[in-house]
Amino acid sequence: ITAAIPVQHHSMLMKQQIMQRLARGVGCSSSPRQLATAKAGGRFDNVDMAPPDPILGVSDAFKACTHANKLNLGVGAYRTEELQPYVLPVVKKAEQKIVASNQNKEYLPIEGLDTFRKATLDLLLGATHPAIKEGRVAVIQALSGTGALRIGAGFIAKYLKGATVYISNPTWGNHMNIFGDEGVKFERYRYFDPATVGLDFKGMTEDLSKAPDGSVVLLHGCAHNPTGVDPTPEQWKQIAELCIKKNHTPYFDIAYQGFATGDLDKDAFAPRLFVDMGLEVFVSQSYSKNLGLYGERVGATCTVCKDADSAKRVLSQMKRIARAIWSNPPLHGARIAAEVVNDPAMFEEWKTEMRGMAGRIARVRGELRAALEQKNPKKDWSFITKQIGMFSFTGLSPKQVENMTNKHFIFMTKDGRISLAGLNTAKVDYLATAIVDSFTVV
Repeated sequence: ITAAIPVQHHSMLMKQQIMQRLARGVGCSSSPRQLATAKAGGRFDNVDMAPPDPILGVSDAFKACTHANKLNLGVGAYRTEELQPYVLPVVKKAEQKIVASNQNKEYLPIEGLDTFRKATLDLLLGATHPAIKEGRVAVIQALSGTGALRIGAGFIAKYLKGATVYISNPTWGNHMNIFGDEGVKFERYRYFDPATVGLDFKGMTEDLSKAPDGSVVLLHGCAHNPTGVDPTPEQWKQIAELCIKKNHTPYFDIAYQGFATGDLDKDAFAPRLFVDMGLEVFVSQSYSKNLGLYGERVGATCTVCKDADSAKRVLSQMKRIARAIWSNPPLHGARIAAEVVNDPAMFEEWKTEMRGMAGRIARVRGELRAALEQKNPKKDWSFITKQIGMFSFTGLSPKQVENMTNKHFIFMTKDGRISLAGLNTAKVDYLATAIVDSFTVV
C-alpha cells in the first residue's frame, strides 16, 4: 500500500508524523521546552574570552594610543633609527633573484626545501662538522621558532613519555603554551638573579642537578629572552657536563643567531659545544630576527642523534607530526634564506648587515646606560651593557611598568623587558627619564 502513495505525498506524511512525535516528546530525548531553551542559547556560550597575549597585546595597546610621544618596546622586531620596519637589502636581492628564475609554486616535501635544510644545518654546526658528514642530524623545516618548538614538543610527548621539560625562569612567554598544549609536563629552573641583574648560575645548576635523570632542559642558545643574560663559555661547559651526568637531553631554542653579537659562529658556540661533547640535542631555529623574515615564518628543528639510522627514524616521526599541523611548510621565505646562505657573496653581505643591526642595538644600549647614570648616578646601571641581544631586563616591577605606560606612554611587557631594537637615539633621554621616574616614584 505504501508503495502506491506518490513519493512527494509520502514524504509530506512522514514529515507530519515526525513533527507530531516531536510535539509529544515521543522518540526524542529533549522536550519541546528543552529544545526551545537550546535554540535560545549558542553552541559556544561556554567559551571564555582568552586574555590578551602578553607580548602581542602590547602592540595592540600601542596602536590604540594616540599620544605623540608613545614608544613601543614590547615586541622583539628590529626597527631603523627612524623606528620603521626594516627589510634587509640582501633579502630584497634574493627575492629579485628568485622572481627572475621563474620558479613554480608547487608544494614542498613535508620536511621542507632541501637547499634551506642544508643552509640551516650549516649555520648551526658549521658546514664541515662531523655530525653532518655522518648524516646523523634530522632536519625539518618549520613555521619559524614557534612551529619548530611545537614539532619538538609533539615529539617529546610521543617518544620521551614521562620526561619533564625544565624551562628557565624567566623565559619567552610562549614556551609554556607550546609544551603545555602538547601535554608535556614542565617545571622551572632558576636563571635570573634580581640582586645582581645577572645569571643565577648556582641556582640553575642546583635545580638541574635535582631534576629527575633523563629530563629535557630547554636552553636559550644565545641572547636569552627576556633577560639578555647568557652563561660564559666555561659555564656552558659545566651545564653540558651536568647534562651528561644526569642523562638530560638539551633542547636549544635559537632565535637570535648572528643577531646577538653580530657573529654567526660566536652565537652558535653553545649548541656546537654540546654536540662536540657527545650529547644528542634538539635545536629549534628561527630566521625572523637575523634575516628580518618575521612574516615569512621561516624556521627549522634539527635533532642531532647518535647515528644516521636514529636520525632517519626521528625525521620520519617529525614529518608525521608536521603533516597533521601544516602538512607542507611555506616556500618563499625558505627560498630567500637558502639563497642568502648558499650564495657566498650574499652570505658575506648578510653578515655585514647583521653586524650593522647588532651594532645599532649595542650603541643605543650604551647611550641608555649613559643617560641613566647621568639622571641617577647612585644606582648601578652597568647591567644595561652587560646584557646582550635585542632585549634588556630592566628589573622594573609590574606596578612600575604600569607607570611607564600610563604616565609616560612607553609600552612594554609586564615583566620589565624592553626591546632595544625599538629604541633610537632621539628617544633615549625620554626613556631614561621614564625609567628613573618609575624606579623612584613607584
